[in-house]
Amino acid sequence: MVLDYSKWDALELSDDSDIEVHPNVDKRSFIRAKQNQIHEERFRRRHHIETLKYERSVNDGLLARIEKLLNALQSHNDKSRSADELVFQSLIETAGDPANDQPPPRPEGVHSKVDDSQPTYSKMMATLVDQVKQEVDESKSDDRYGRYIKAIKGHLDKVQGLQSELHVKLAELEQEESRKITSDSIHTGFDSSHVSKEPVKAPSKKSEAGKIKSVEVLNPGTLQRSESISSGAEADVEEAADDGDGDEEERIEPTKLGNDFAKIKVGNYKACLQFINENPAVVAEREENGLLVAGFNNQLEGKDEYARQCVHQALLLQYCRQLGRDGVGVFFKRIMTPGHQAQKVFLDDVNTTYGRIRTRAREIAADRASDANAGAGVEQIQLHAVEPGTKINIVIPPKDSTDENEQKARAIFETFPPGLQRALEHGSLDEVNKVLGKMSVEEAEEIVGQLGEGGMLSLEEQIIDATTEEGQAALKEYEEQEKARAAGQTNMTEDPE
Repeated sequence: MVLDYSKWDALELSDDSDIEVHPNVDKRSFIRAKQNQIHEERFRRRHHIETLKYERSVNDGLLARIEKLLNALQSHNDKSRSADELVFQSLIETAGDPANDQPPPRPEGVHSKVDDSQPTYSKMMATLVDQVKQEVDESKSDDRYGRYIKAIKGHLDKVQGLQSELHVKLAELEQEESRKITSDSIHTGFDSSHVSKEPVKAPSKKSEAGKIKSVEVLNPGTLQRSESISSGAEADVEEAADDGDGDEEERIEPTKLGNDFAKIKVGNYKACLQFINENPAVVAEREENGLLVAGFNNQLEGKDEYARQCVHQALLLQYCRQLGRDGVGVFFKRIMTPGHQAQKVFLDDVNTTYGRIRTRAREIAADRASDANAGAGVEQIQLHAVEPGTKINIVIPPKDSTDENEQKARAIFETFPPGLQRALEHGSLDEVNKVLGKMSVEEAEEIVGQLGEGGMLSLEEQIIDATTEEGQAALKEYEEQEKARAAGQTNMTEDPE
């Protein structure tokens, strides 16, 4: 049987008993120096491999963004717009998710001599666009759009060529690393473990069906509501539903920080930049939505200037957030540059958004006006004292009364809808009128008749204490009402018809 010992040729030994050295050289010192040399070369090679892998991963992310920018720019071949404006719009569209804007972290020891932190992808793309713009300006070509396409393709080819070189160099180093067998190459060859677990039983269909059938409805009458239910009861249900839903839904509104940011005038970008640097938490989606809602509400109230100001600040935060981690610096650098196309793109977006909000606010105002006019003609039954100086009191018949008349009045009271019962128990005439306003005229007239039949409404003359300020004001109002009433009677007497 022939044994193959060729695999042992890959062993890298720093100590060999058969080694021969010069008589004037100490053998142990020579072996120790050779050990240090082997370890240094191995460390240098592995460090180079880690560096190339890191650079390749960063370039992969940059390549994907350059390709997106090129595709977006080629899709916007609009001759009516300037090339600079199209490039800036394409850069914003391809910004991507801010959470993925940070390149992968550097491995320990890789580029350790570089003091500054790793720039984000958005900052890399902004620098690339600046370089491309400088190249286009230096070319002084009439076809700026074509020069932009050509320059971006040139940068794309450079990065792809660099990736190819990194791939070849990395393959050579990894092959050299795997050529020698070292102590780091030792690993567990065959090792396995198995733990037997009891299989989880799937629930049977019978048990599921049983669970489904066992569900019962506590109040089945509410699921099949009869159409004969009174409008007063319906009003009571609507009020309860309105009170319950308002607390569950979170209202979208700007925070105090957002309101302070909205007070900055349009065009004062230095103040905006200073505010964001001092309060970076304002660059958030919640603040954007809150400011847009504030702009819409102010537009409904007729505050056009402040509404546009809120929309402007909301979109400013949106642009800063969408441009990546360094979006604040990128946005303000371009928006504060005189004559830059970014100003036109941003302000056009602000005008378009504000125009949609203004149009929608006008539609809502028109709908509200039409609803108010339609509601003004609806006939309602309301309770008011006719004689000045009198007051309508509400009397609720007691439950445990032995008087026959009060028992009849209590029976009538218990036939009223729950909402009307609560209004009567509250003792407020306004609450009673609110419930009566939601009823039909016929039903409200019937309710008023039952209130009079049960003696639940009584008129009481109001005593005015003229020694107090409130009494003097009430007395003056009473005298004015009497004068108006007397004047009305005089006009009716003089009317020949």
